[in-house]
Amino acid sequence: MDFTFTEEQLAFRDAISRFLMTEAPPEMLRDIWETEEGRSPELRRKMAEQGLTALSVPEAQGGLGMDDIAWSLLTQELGYYAIPDSLADTAYVATGLLTGLPESTPRRGELLEKIAEGAVRIAVGHPVNLLVADAHLAGVLLLEHGGEVHAVPRAQVDIERNPSIDSSRRLSRISWHPTEQTRMADAEAGRPLWRATLNRGALAVAGQSMGLAQRMLDLSVDYAVQRKQFGKPIGSFQAIKHHLADVASKIEFAKPVLYRAAHALASGDKQVDVHVSHAKLACCEAAWLAARHGIQVHGAMGYTWEVDLQMFMKRAWALDSAWGDRACHKSRVATTLLADSAPVGPQFTFEE
Repeated sequence: MDFTFTEEQLAFRDAISRFLMTEAPPEMLRDIWETEEGRSPELRRKMAEQGLTALSVPEAQGGLGMDDIAWSLLTQELGYYAIPDSLADTAYVATGLLTGLPESTPRRGELLEKIAEGAVRIAVGHPVNLLVADAHLAGVLLLEHGGEVHAVPRAQVDIERNPSIDSSRRLSRISWHPTEQTRMADAEAGRPLWRATLNRGALAVAGQSMGLAQRMLDLSVDYAVQRKQFGKPIGSFQAIKHHLADVASKIEFAKPVLYRAAHALASGDKQVDVHVSHAKLACCEAAWLAARHGIQVHGAMGYTWEVDLQMFMKRAWALDSAWGDRACHKSRVATTLLADSAPVGPQFTFEE
């Protein structure tokens, strides 16, 4: 078996990285944080021009039809550069939900085409999330009601802003009333779609957390090389080396878990729930460790506005409970592993 990425997939990742490195430096992120809306229409437009909004849209609606594995790479880059935009919510999570609807569903094709063009921002409200990200800017909100799927125009939703520790994460409490006009799928058809939506949302958070962990490790390594005490770079001290090595190990062990979850989603694996929850837990834990050790390397100044570390650290904290907190995902893992028929053991590692 070949578990490596193809040259095309790696080229895709590298191209996205170069684009975001140029278009979203930390100085620009600070400026966006301080705006009223917390978003940059210009950055969103450029991402649409690069085709990022069309990645998962079916080719029939003008998209590229790429799968979850591509998003496991893209979300890492979104995390690495702390992109202040809910691109994944619209272009990945909402797109997956809409694509799962029958082709004859009213508004399905229209919304998918607009997503591909970058002409609409869609917020997704799932029962596992008490707050909805970017609801204040969304043209349409995809919301759940008793298992049903509703596409609700922004004008029909009341929004109450809720501050976040991460200034780039704009959250809101919403209230709304379902109608026949907003319903896109009944409860029977909607429940499996919402389960799949939870998995995509959790995978998107896992990928971003992985990117955040790597960025915080890189920042800490750079600082440890430059900062000197007793005439030596602090990176030469054993305690600092151990901290950074712990983070690097955590990241390396979490990456294959993330990719396994992405493959499970892309291939329709029956055990997809446990793979996604495992990835969410492993990647968020790596980000938490990177933040904690990054602060210890930087000292108290790591919390300050002037230091870049605080942007990525706050994003990691904010995302930790998004799309299911640790208790939620530990419960899903435990339910699978403790079942009498659990496929646990070396004989289940590879399919014959």
